[in-house]
Amino acid sequence: MNSIIPMRNAEIDYNELVQSDRAHTSLYKDEKIFDEEMEKIYYSTWVWVAHASEIPDAGSYKTINIGKQPVVAVRDRKKKVHVLLNRCRHRAATVCEHKKGKTNSFVCPYHGWSYALDGSLRGVPSPESYGECLDKSEFPLVSLRVEEYNGMIFATFKQDIEPLEDFLGAAKKWIDLFMKQGAGYPIKVLGEHRFRFPGNWKIQLENTTDAYHFPLVHKSFLSSVDEKTEELFNFENQPGYVEDLGNGHSVMVMIPELVDLEEDLMERPIQERFEDLAQALRDEGHEELEVRRIVRAVGGSGFNLNIFPNIACSMAFFRVMQPISVNETEIHHSVITMDGGPQIANQYRLRLHEHFQGPFGFGTPDDSEAWERVQHGANAGNDLWIMLNRGLPDEVKTEDGLKSDVSAETGMRAAYQQWKKMMTA
Repeated sequence: MNSIIPMRNAEIDYNELVQSDRAHTSLYKDEKIFDEEMEKIYYSTWVWVAHASEIPDAGSYKTINIGKQPVVAVRDRKKKVHVLLNRCRHRAATVCEHKKGKTNSFVCPYHGWSYALDGSLRGVPSPESYGECLDKSEFPLVSLRVEEYNGMIFATFKQDIEPLEDFLGAAKKWIDLFMKQGAGYPIKVLGEHRFRFPGNWKIQLENTTDAYHFPLVHKSFLSSVDEKTEELFNFENQPGYVEDLGNGHSVMVMIPELVDLEEDLMERPIQERFEDLAQALRDEGHEELEVRRIVRAVGGSGFNLNIFPNIACSMAFFRVMQPISVNETEIHHSVITMDGGPQIANQYRLRLHEHFQGPFGFGTPDDSEAWERVQHGANAGNDLWIMLNRGLPDEVKTEDGLKSDVSAETGMRAAYQQWKKMMTA
């Protein structure tokens, strides 16, 4: 196979950069490719911006980037969600610099232009200086199209693309399963931690549905848990699988018995590591069925769901990817709790999150080291390929897409085929 990047009229031939079983190394490090990804992917499809619990009340807001463009997700006085470009229409200063909060309006700190929660321009200082040449209705904050599915809020710059539910497709049923972690209570994002790694965003995109690395990269995590928990996380001995769900989405089922957290609650024994929690809940007066529902939810779902291009519902937390540059990515890990649920159960959830995902945890620091090594290694051998062919011989068609064993690279192939589709559209 020819490893030279084909060029046509000095343009990159994206069809040739992604094959059925591999992707070219230039996808990790070519600045022109990165810039075109922002335009053709991040500014051309549905991108996740928030969970509804992060902006629960009128005036609640959260800042985030879509691609490289800063936006504010905010709920107005009628409880409608808006996603607004974080840029004053006067001289381009950001109108909000806090990560989250609550406000009655957005006021530009440079010249004082003020905007309502729906983005409309409410007032400007000394309006008489404009005479008749300023029509406030012509200068609202730019508003994106917004849609929501089961608490997941997405936005897009495109007004004419398919509805969000069509874009999510077969991923919707997995989102519904993931939200059962509320154990009958509403899901609530209690907090997040952010970090950056020196690597391309697609390196992390691949990781969410990659079970192949788990027993090697996460040896320290496996050595930190009890024997039964270690056995539970021995995915290669479980009848799990990876499935392509269409539109670049994929799911990796690692622990099949924990796919539906409501299934066989009274029949299956409580895991040994949660027996103390179960007894504490009984002591608080919870009925046995509720105890089992809460304990099961605290342990998280038995799957990772990748929603192209920027959000993962990963066992027990949200992982958000924010591209910074071709060789730098910011990751947001958001811990999920039960809104109004028992305090002791939410504390258990936080400790489990810290144990693996936390900055001093046994999981994420090892992952980020591996991602950094991938980016560093990509600088060797410019004409080499990233191989994505594991599990290909046993891949079978399903009602939703394609499926192979739990350590297959089916999810990565799904993401890169969607990448190619959008980059060549």
